[in-house]
Amino acid sequence: MAPFVDVTRARQPRSQFLWLCLLLALVIGLTAGLMVFGWRQSALFLIGTLFGLTLYQASFGFASAYRRLVVHGDGQGVLAQVLMLALATVLFAPILISGVGRGALAPVAVQEAIGALLFGVGMQLGSGCACGTLYTIGGGSSMMVLTLLTFGTGSFLGTLTNGFWQGLPKTEAVSLIGLWGWGGAALQLGLLGLLGLGLWRWQTHFLGVPPGLIQPPTWRSLLYGPWSLMAGGITLALLNTFTLLLAGRPWGVTWGFTLWSAKLATRLGWNPATSEFWSQESILKVLQASVFADVTSVMNFGIVLGAALAAAIAGQLTVKRPPSRLAVAAALIGGLLMGYGAWLAFGCNVGAYFSGIASTSLHGWLWIVFALLGTTLGVRLRPLFQLAN
Repeated sequence: MAPFVDVTRARQPRSQFLWLCLLLALVIGLTAGLMVFGWRQSALFLIGTLFGLTLYQASFGFASAYRRLVVHGDGQGVLAQVLMLALATVLFAPILISGVGRGALAPVAVQEAIGALLFGVGMQLGSGCACGTLYTIGGGSSMMVLTLLTFGTGSFLGTLTNGFWQGLPKTEAVSLIGLWGWGGAALQLGLLGLLGLGLWRWQTHFLGVPPGLIQPPTWRSLLYGPWSLMAGGITLALLNTFTLLLAGRPWGVTWGFTLWSAKLATRLGWNPATSEFWSQESILKVLQASVFADVTSVMNFGIVLGAALAAAIAGQLTVKRPPSRLAVAAALIGGLLMGYGAWLAFGCNVGAYFSGIASTSLHGWLWIVFALLGTTLGVRLRPLFQLAN
């Protein structure tokens, strides 16, 4: 989702400078404090911060890119994603084949198809995705805070109903690299190449508009933005690779929301022992530990702060009010659908789609097919909430 800039309410440059100093101090302080959990935790927090800065500066949206493709036939955003996935596949392959890290693998399952469909609808009603929710909050969106609250609630509810979906048909986790090694990676690159070529030809010949992906960067644009979609996609692929190397697994977002909601539920009197999922020894240990010990949570905090830094640098850090009560209702419903859908689908647009396909997992491909189907339904529902397509 592209960050909305409220020019009429933008803060004065002095205020932006003060915000920038405060945010930098916070980032430095958290980086130092996280050393208690090891240098990798601090490094992953900084990578999360760079994720947030990149997403904001490039306005690298997933939900908005799918909406533009479905409604207007504009494939620029999706083409940038294809290029990002291709580069990530190349970077991930030697790491996964050598066994240095493990990929984002999950079964190909009926429950995943249902979950991705729900997530696709939720993305459009919530006007953002998992990472989009975080970076737009960093940019000052008050409405996306509501989306975050119900996103976490939905994913937490998913853990409580986990057993209901277990009986539906599913396969074992399957990855092309796991099946054929380098040949599997080459096969996926060929498929991504065909998709990219098709989107490029569609954009150029049928719409008559060449993709605006490649824009020569200047020092000013690197600092203040905006970045091109190409620059955003390349940077995201590199950062996800660093995450794989440091964390031992690729970038994910949803687990952080789920954990935060579970911790809040315990504060309100919920007993984890009543849940088959949360009563598992390994999961209960994570629930009882500090939130700063959790990699996904720490990176999520970084995304918010990184986006806020980018907004302050650009002089655009200001609180944006929800446009209407109907938009608030859409954000709440959309967040709930995304959260529950992400749990069913073994991840969101980051963990299941981006990291899943980069790991050559077949479940990532299933996710995007059904998320796009959900998008087609979601864009039809948006006008009911006075949301423009």
